[in-house]
Amino acid sequence: MKLAIDIIATAQAMNARGLSTGTAGNVSARTQSGMLITPSGMDYTQLTPDDIVAMDFDTSWFATNGLRPSSEWRFHLDILRTRPDVSAIVHTHSPYASALSAHGRGIGPFHYMVAVAGGHDIRCAPYATFGSQELSNHALAALEGRSACLLAHHGVIATGPDLGSALALAVEVEELARQYLAARVLGEVPELTREQMDEVIDKMSKVGYGSSPEMNPLPPLPPHTNLLHLDS
Repeated sequence: MKLAIDIIATAQAMNARGLSTGTAGNVSARTQSGMLITPSGMDYTQLTPDDIVAMDFDTSWFATNGLRPSSEWRFHLDILRTRPDVSAIVHTHSPYASALSAHGRGIGPFHYMVAVAGGHDIRCAPYATFGSQELSNHALAALEGRSACLLAHHGVIATGPDLGSALALAVEVEELARQYLAARVLGEVPELTREQMDEVIDKMSKVGYGSSPEMNPLPPLPPHTNLLHLDS
């Protein structure tokens, strides 16, 4: 129950921070046998723990309210299957990152904070139809050695060891995309060298930058929610 409540809090915070609107985007978190994931086509402000869908790694699924898993369940499940370092995934349609992805462009090392996603850049996966195995394959390739990527003509995938970290990374990727697009107004954007980025990556790894739950706390549920009284 506690994990389902945390998923709802994350989904609601995702929308509250402008990373997605309406029913766009989705959130998942690892369980012992698979994952919990937000349902398809549900207003996040109306979600209850019974709406959250449990899905096993064999793709069987169950929801108390009979709802279907998010249409993007495939890449969530594939990421969790192949990345033991990932325990939570936030997928957004955030405006600046989505605008950048419409051009098939990732985010190069124009700012040292690009390294927060685990490497010298944030890749953009090629376009494929939403919910398809092809899209999942592209996402897995773009996430190799990374904790976030863009999806061409689509949005963002951000991962983490917990929901708070994944959400914080999704926020950071959107901010980097906003800054990058603003810098493009002045022309071609200068980039840091590989050596400079290596130094940043090394320093971040030593201080645990962005990986501590205390640095990326899960946002509280909005005041209007009726879930706070539920047992965990």
